[in-house]
Amino acid sequence: MGGVTADSSVAAPQGPDGAPAAVPGSARSLSGEKAQRIIEAMRRSVARRGTAGSTFDHVSREAGVSRGLLHYYFGTKEQLLVEAVRRDCELRMEMLQRQLATAQSADAFIDLMAQNLQQTVREDPDFVTLIFELFTLSRRNADIAMEYAELMRGTREQVAGMLRAGQRDGILRLHADPEAVAEILFSLADGFALRMLAEPERDFGATVEAGIACARALLTD
Repeated sequence: MGGVTADSSVAAPQGPDGAPAAVPGSARSLSGEKAQRIIEAMRRSVARRGTAGSTFDHVSREAGVSRGLLHYYFGTKEQLLVEAVRRDCELRMEMLQRQLATAQSADAFIDLMAQNLQQTVREDPDFVTLIFELFTLSRRNADIAMEYAELMRGTREQVAGMLRAGQRDGILRLHADPEAVAEILFSLADGFALRMLAEPERDFGATVEAGIACARALLTD
């Protein structure tokens, strides 16, 4: 591109541990064990210290790797946070899809979504913290804003696909476009998660039931 051609006589630049250094803008493989350790360490650090306090020094020590390896794989801690959230979202979408595939009725479909939300808040509040940290960061960083919007678009389309499948199978009867319904469901879930984490001792049973009634109005006759 731009009239630049590769010269095979020039040795390729190398990253940490002798690995070929990635050209800026190219995709780096995140399948390696070290990369996954880095993501897990960032996840834990952000949950405890926030994004501002999660320096590459902290994360590299917790992951047991060099700072150079973090720069090689991710470039910046902001991009590392994006990757941590993206990985979590992919895993959670896969799990949700498997769960919803077992639903034989609209009530079962809605109950599974409600259970998924409550389980996430109860057992993995760090994930919710990461999502809100990334949103806050996106308000001040244009590059992260694009990444965040793309992540939201992807999860919305995935859930919309699950809703379409439920309607096609005769389980659901959608009262709006699948993507619009997915957006409403995400909005409900985000609000619930924020309030549940803010008041962990409060009984949200009645609130969840009201949310289920809202979802039922969108997904059933």
